[in-house]
Amino acid sequence: MADTLMPVEVAYAKPNEQRIISLEMPLDAKVHQVVEQSGILQYYPEIDLSKNKVGVFGKLTTLDAGLYPGDRVEIYRELIADPKEARRKRAAQGKSLKKGGG
Repeated sequence: MADTLMPVEVAYAKPNEQRIISLEMPLDAKVHQVVEQSGILQYYPEIDLSKNKVGVFGKLTTLDAGLYPGDRVEIYRELIADPKEARRKRAAQGKSLKKGGG
């Protein structure tokens, strides 16, 4: 029966900590099943799978996606700042500094 299980991991990171949980799941397990079975939702009640995006090794995926042995399911936090907007602000600040010539 052990040959019908596969090793997978679930990962979640906050600015000051991260947790990676390893577990064995059936070969036909879906992303949402692995997340729920891992118990990570009890550690981090702020995770809302209807809002938080998920991925496998850095590539976005859906909750009903299948997995392969050794996959790491990652739960992503919502962004505090839009990276594009933050870059625009930094670029605008740089231009204003250059104009001053000081």
